[in-house]
Order: sequence, then C-alpha cells, then structure tokens
Amino acid sequence: MRCAYCGDKYTEWDHLRPLVLDKKPTGYVSEIRNLVPACGKCNQSKGNKNWNDWITGKAKWSPKIRKVKDLEVRIQRLKRYEKWGRLSPIKFEKIVDRKLWDEHWRNCEKMHKEMEKCQNLADQIRTDIKKSYKPAKLQSKA
Repeated sequence: MRCAYCGDKYTEWDHLRPLVLDKKPTGYVSEIRNLVPACGKCNQSKGNKNWNDWITGKAKWSPKIRKVKDLEVRIQRLKRYEKWGRLSPIKFEKIVDRKLWDEHWRNCEKMHKEMEKCQNLADQIRTDIKKSYKPAKLQSKA
C-alpha cells in the first residue's frame, strides 16, 4: 500500500479530516472513511491541518515542497474519496448540554496549562542535571 499523499510506502494511517483544530474537536472521528494510508513524513507534516490546504502548501515535507510528480492526480483522487465517503461532522455541542460542554473545555484548558507547567519543570530539572553531571573517567590499565 502507498501513501495517499505522496506515493511513498505507507507506514501509518492519517485522519484525512483532522479530529481537532484550534484545540477544539472538528466533529470528525476515527472511522474508516476518515482514514487514508500515509508515510511518516506526510503524516507528521500534515498534523491537524486540512489536507487540501496542506498538500499544496509550504509545510516541511508537504508533497508540493517535495515536488511529488503526480500531485494533481493525487489531489483529485483524494477529493473523489472524500466525496464518496460523505463524511459529516458530529455536532457535539448540539448533543451535549451547553453548560457541560463549556465546563469540559474549561477543564481541558486547565489541564493543558498544567501539562505545560509540568513540561517546563521537567525541562529545568533535565538542564540542571546536565549541568552538574560529570561522568566518571575510565582508568586505563598499564
């Protein structure tokens, strides 16, 4: 199987339409119609971007930047697949009570801020350890 974006050997699956944009769910979920085979370069480069913007954009490792020869053919194939799949986003905010939904996102924001603080602390600890760590020198046998 080949990467749907560039044609290289696929190594993973990518969500054609991102699950999250701007830290909010798009309504698209992990279902077979929202998955395409991808190589690591394409999947990591695309991230949570819209595939159509990314594939012709200037992101590192995008097919356009990598000068994929049959790019227009691939774009048309992905458009047909998208049309065939008829993906419809789930309207979470219409299903879940608004107060509950808002509380959920406030909690997510708090959690992300705490995770960032934890990462900064871990980075500082790592820096301090590197500064003070002196590996023992091996003594040569004469």
